[in-house]
Amino acid sequence: MENLHEILGSKWFKLSCAVAGVVVFGYVIVKRFTRREKKIAPKDTVILYQFGRGPKAPSISPFPLKLETYLRMANIPYENDLTGKMSSKGKTPWMEYNGVAVADSQFCIEYLNKERGIDLNAHLTAEQKAIARAFQKMTEENLYWTLVMQRWLYGTKKDLQYLFQNLRLSVPLFLIRRTVNSEVHGHGIGRHSKEEVLKIGKDDLKALSDYLSQKPFLMGDEPCEADCAVFGMLAQVVWQMPNSPHEIWIKKEFPNLIEYCYRMKERFWPDWDENITEPERKKME
Repeated sequence: MENLHEILGSKWFKLSCAVAGVVVFGYVIVKRFTRREKKIAPKDTVILYQFGRGPKAPSISPFPLKLETYLRMANIPYENDLTGKMSSKGKTPWMEYNGVAVADSQFCIEYLNKERGIDLNAHLTAEQKAIARAFQKMTEENLYWTLVMQRWLYGTKKDLQYLFQNLRLSVPLFLIRRTVNSEVHGHGIGRHSKEEVLKIGKDDLKALSDYLSQKPFLMGDEPCEADCAVFGMLAQVVWQMPNSPHEIWIKKEFPNLIEYCYRMKERFWPDWDENITEPERKKME
């Protein structure tokens, strides 16, 4: 799911968010009522609109990182706009390509595949493509929600403040937290106990770990399109959810997922430290 539904029910929320977007896991719940300025880019170059960089990963949300990793994997030239401008759907990330605006990370990928004749899954069999899609959907539609709940509802206020310290939020974090609580309840996962939600997350991580096994990438020796989505999600756990149950699990029980993330990072993000706000300081010799 690219972003949470708009919260239009209560008066207090409308008043609080009249002119601002509310960010949930790096996404906007309420559309900003500001006019988007058109940015000019060279022909066949993507303009990628997303929020500012995260402290330890290039995005605080899995979906911008998924899309930007895809652009790198597919060798598509692109320029970033990190101002947080919204698409016509009130969502981010989104892109403009040769004058055409496309919202939703997956729709962006499918559009570029068609326009540029790209197939990052060409080396996969039909069965492998089906498996890759199933794991991508499990990651984005199931595991994702357990990360949302851990970050916003189970985590500490201090962790949230650290994560969002370099992003300008027009709405207090406690208000976003209250909104997330309403959204996950409507989705259904929020009706489960904390223990049940975390079990769902752990089971999904175990499934990814078991299937990945000793393979370099999700489907074998070479990465495929689904790796962009899986990496985008797992990168949040590896680098930006310190001391969370998810991080503890992958460190103690699923270390191959950490190794996988580092392989993706090394292959597609050699400039990782230049695209985060708090790069690791190299020790003096």
